[in-house]
Amino acid sequence: MRRLRLGMVGGGEGAFIGAVHRLAARMDDRWELVAGAFSRDAGRARRSAAALHVAPERAYAGFREMALAEAARPDGIDAVAIVTPNSSHHAIARAFLDAGIHVICDKPLTTTLDDAHDLVRAVAASGLVFALTHNYTGYPMVRQARAMVAAGELGAVRVVQVEYAQDWLSTPLEESGQKQAAWRVDPAQAGPAGSLGDLGTHAHNLAEFVTGLRVESVCAELTAFVPGRRVDDDAQALLRFAGGARGMLWSSQVAPGNENALRLRVYGEKAGLEWAQEHPNQLRVTPLGEAPRILARGAGALSPAAAHATRIPAGHPEGYLEAFAQIYRDAAEQIAARLEGRAPDPAALLVPTVEDGARGIAFVAACVESSQRGGSWIPLEP
Repeated sequence: MRRLRLGMVGGGEGAFIGAVHRLAARMDDRWELVAGAFSRDAGRARRSAAALHVAPERAYAGFREMALAEAARPDGIDAVAIVTPNSSHHAIARAFLDAGIHVICDKPLTTTLDDAHDLVRAVAASGLVFALTHNYTGYPMVRQARAMVAAGELGAVRVVQVEYAQDWLSTPLEESGQKQAAWRVDPAQAGPAGSLGDLGTHAHNLAEFVTGLRVESVCAELTAFVPGRRVDDDAQALLRFAGGARGMLWSSQVAPGNENALRLRVYGEKAGLEWAQEHPNQLRVTPLGEAPRILARGAGALSPAAAHATRIPAGHPEGYLEAFAQIYRDAAEQIAARLEGRAPDPAALLVPTVEDGARGIAFVAACVESSQRGGSWIPLEP
């Protein structure tokens, strides 16, 4: 019967993804930002808190102080949003889980499998909600595609092709001091993978989310095309799925002409489907032997899952922020249900979890090992 109270770690001045999380949280009026540790720089943290109308006493110098203080307050935060570079996700998430506070974490989950497994155990022991912002799962037509595959409309899935291509790191942008580029190509902050961790984890999650299948093994090649770059800016992998389906995954940040080109194609015995993030309101479906048809968001008899993620009438485009907001809205429903002692709306249970995040880290680890071993097939750790 109230807005949930949200805290944030990271996302201060100059941060891109923090602003996206805040917009997403506000969209459905389920959250109110009341606390934060917005930067490791004290001055930047204070200025960010003031700009975001956070009370000075709830603008913290560090995340550990914030977790303990908010857990002790009668009006403490219900959940924390973690919007920092990858290498810090584990420590921050663990501090808030240990304090009894729900977590909404940006992807990828961690930079190592050991840290991912530790968070899986911590969430299981705490019983808390842990939402991972693989935001592309929030699009109505992605949820429509998932429902169609689950209903058997494609028949047994045979082939899965997924790619996520960008071009913004085609030059050594990190050498210019650009903040977003600098940390993404620094293995100390980004982890052992560059484009694979930043984009490939989204592509891997999307493929598993829509098909319901799990990647079992990979054969991968990771390449750093820009001289001197210490992590990959292009990754290509063959995929073997449980049940016999096969696929390919490509992630790249050096593909001129691509801005945010996430694309999924799934082919089964009876039909194929195609979805592209840059045209998210449409889903192309082709039954075997028939002409393609285009399903549009908000029009016709779409699945309940797609309707649940739709906010406005047909003909009005919904996009990136609405999909991101869907993760926050569904996470809010799960947390509110626990506070109110009731079962959550089943439609709100499609939020990516800590287990999904751990599978993403297992995927990255297997691809890195495969590439280091000359493209050997490597099984994903269960």
